[in-house]
Amino acid sequence: MLETHNNKTTPPQAVEGTPKATGDINDLLALMARLRADCPWDVKQTNHSLIPYAIEEAYELGEAVQADDDEDIKGELGDVLLQVIFHCQLYAEQGRFDMSDVITTLQQKLIRRHPHVFEAESLKDDAAVKARWDEIKAEEQQAREARGKPKRRLDNAKAGSALMQAQDVQSQASKLGFDWDGISGAFEKLEEEVEELKAEVRDKSKAEIKANISDIEKELGDCMFALVNVARKLSLDAEAATLTCVHKFKSRFGYIEAQLAAAGKRLEDSDIEEMDALWEAAKRHERSS
Repeated sequence: MLETHNNKTTPPQAVEGTPKATGDINDLLALMARLRADCPWDVKQTNHSLIPYAIEEAYELGEAVQADDDEDIKGELGDVLLQVIFHCQLYAEQGRFDMSDVITTLQQKLIRRHPHVFEAESLKDDAAVKARWDEIKAEEQQAREARGKPKRRLDNAKAGSALMQAQDVQSQASKLGFDWDGISGAFEKLEEEVEELKAEVRDKSKAEIKANISDIEKELGDCMFALVNVARKLSLDAEAATLTCVHKFKSRFGYIEAQLAAAGKRLEDSDIEEMDALWEAAKRHERSS
């Protein structure tokens, strides 16, 4: 059975030999411990390096649910669970907490936030439930502040993809008066950030770029953030605009692949000149459709 360690958290014991798929969470935790011990990729991971994978898996789960394929949904739910147990394994190795602590915290939260289910409190409809939920969350925030975790104004920004967070953070700051009056300031900031990014890579060798990749990443982030600001000032959704571009790119690339296949060729057999010509043909095909 999973146990909560009050004073000392120890990671699960790694499974020995070739494991079996049993459906038991303890066996799953032992399997994760084995991977951390013997898989070179898993050994290298940190809680921070896993963040992009957790986000990716959540999106893939959403796509699987939309497609309504049971096998895909089971697989994607498993991938999301993998992220949970992976993080728990890492934190257990650090002696901070384990899977049992996470489950207990969730149980406590669910019980605390549903007094109308587990206590005598009576709520008439979902609106009343939502109002009570918000009250309880406010009480939880007071407890966080008592632990030295004050809530800042931008903490109201919603979690989500980087683009979604950037736009919401900017919107929240704008409501507090931290914004340009018009769009010209946003464009000027974008141009400024692009020039700074260019300066970081201009006349640099691959080795020099690699050695300075951390600073370049920051400059690229500044460019992305500034571009999101332009989208916000135009009342456009940066996430939706980017997804539109992604779908367009996939469609055009699919056209290239189809045209090459019709000619008995693979993408690997083509070159950039041929693919670029087919890309332009794909654009003309879009306009004529």
